[in-house]
Amino acid sequence: MSGFPNVTLNNGVEMPLIGFGVFQVPAEQTEQVVLHALEAGYRALDTAASYGNEEAVGRAIASSGIPRTELFVTTKLWIQKHPGEKAVREAFENSLQRLGLDHVDLYLIHQPLGDYYSAWRAMQELNHDGLAKAIGVSNFYPDRLIDLIEHNEITPAVNQVETHPFFQRTADQELMRDRGVQIESWGPFAEGKNDLFTNPVLSDIAAAHGKSVGQVVLRWLTQRGVVIIPKSVQPERMKENIDIFTFKLKDEQMNRIASLDTGASLFFDHRDPAMVTWLNNRAE
Repeated sequence: MSGFPNVTLNNGVEMPLIGFGVFQVPAEQTEQVVLHALEAGYRALDTAASYGNEEAVGRAIASSGIPRTELFVTTKLWIQKHPGEKAVREAFENSLQRLGLDHVDLYLIHQPLGDYYSAWRAMQELNHDGLAKAIGVSNFYPDRLIDLIEHNEITPAVNQVETHPFFQRTADQELMRDRGVQIESWGPFAEGKNDLFTNPVLSDIAAAHGKSVGQVVLRWLTQRGVVIIPKSVQPERMKENIDIFTFKLKDEQMNRIASLDTGASLFFDHRDPAMVTWLNNRAE
């Protein structure tokens, strides 16, 4: 699928360890940005219905000339205002139409809100039908993840969660590993919060390897077995972000990065009632 390492999901599907995310990329820029990413060597693409750019991702795939079998495409189901398995199937088919594809490689529940049990039942059927090669979740804390696992036939293949040097999710990752769920990072650079790109620990390690802070962060994640989907609209940065397998961090460097963990989100907490209300008000 790509010249980069893969992880094997719990159903045997191979997923690239590094992909390209398009969150917050304006729809009018997305086609060209994704084409640049594919030219740089990315073969995994991560979008979502709520991003508003699935059509542009689909156009880039179509015009790239890259065989579908070489690509790993992820999209996500947003919170449904009208719950039920039929609504989820329709939402999925709309995403598939916008992407111009006959299947996706991974379909995720975007938020642990609303009637996500109906959503999961519908997604199990999409998986059985071969329309979604793997299914998973996003933003699920351990309690909701375990509850979902224990009441359903299929265990989520992936849980995409905020993971970066300041919120490392090591205990969550261990639990996911024990249950056969692959952790995937969104926000690997914490969107530059906490002065990540000038952090003294990260800068010192980067200098030791002749690499950028961004490359060190991505290498640290992949050495932990975390799937990453860094985003950039700059072709040179795209190439830099994917060039992380020519060096390896030492145990001592991994431990120094581990010391940066605050154990708290830098964005939002899905257990915060105000945040739950805010997200649910944006249901489709």
